Amino acid sequence: MTLLPHWGSEQSEEVWSAYTPERGEALFQGQVALVVSASRGIGYAIAAELARQGASVALTARNEEPLRQAATSLEEATGQRVLAVPAHSRKETDRQEAVEAVMNTFGRLDMLVYTTGANPAQHTLAIDLDLECLLHMFDTNVVGALGFTQLAWQAWMKDHGGAVLMMNTVAATGGVRLSAYSATKAALRRLTEDLADQLAPDVRVNGLAPAFVRTPFMESITTLPQETVAASYPLGRFGETDDIARAAAFLLSPQSSWITGVTLPVDGGKSVAATTHDRPHPVPGQAIH
Repeated sequence: MTLLPHWGSEQSEEVWSAYTPERGEALFQGQVALVVSASRGIGYAIAAELARQGASVALTARNEEPLRQAATSLEEATGQRVLAVPAHSRKETDRQEAVEAVMNTFGRLDMLVYTTGANPAQHTLAIDLDLECLLHMFDTNVVGALGFTQLAWQAWMKDHGGAVLMMNTVAATGGVRLSAYSATKAALRRLTEDLADQLAPDVRVNGLAPAFVRTPFMESITTLPQETVAASYPLGRFGETDDIARAAAFLLSPQSSWITGVTLPVDGGKSVAATTHDRPHPVPGQAIH
């Protein structure tokens, strides 16, 4: 059992037991989450998991109709209040309007989940990167994350506390030949640690680093047969969006109350897989996943 800061064991046991599934009480009852880029994929799965555990949720996405459909589906499936807010993560005014909509609708903002991850550069080698494209990716993947966090801090978390979760990737620390994407996510990892340090003790900031999860994004960057890629993982399969959603709920919940500044790999063991020396070094441009 994790002891809450400054609390004795009896108080901690009481709070811990209040959130156990056996008692049938919702983990996030009465709380509000803003999940950025949540009309599909990992973002939607996280929003669904938080709603199933009692949270009211706000979803953002650029395209209004898929976002509305996602919100309706989620509300019908969970019975929780769901707000759809069309917003582009890279646009400051959209970020402001999204947070304002959450506060006007729910009156609070306990959890922020940033899942946006743009990769228009795809597999372009670092030496060949278009610098404008790279700046665009930093704006979306890093500046957007900081912008939303600043707004959530000012609107609610500065005075009431909360939890922030950044969606990262194993590509931030591993050599996966996604040069631009890896650079942006490495920056986001460092930003996660700095925010955790500076917003403690009342706001916790963590990240998740998935490997390949079955989403349209995965399909856009894999070229090898899927069974070949899946077999390269120690656990022998791709991740599913629910794998990520359950880890997200843990890091946002009181069950992780003594964890901050961590970017947790959820990667089927990929980050600890054996380094092999039974094949030549792949030449630039060669398919490796």
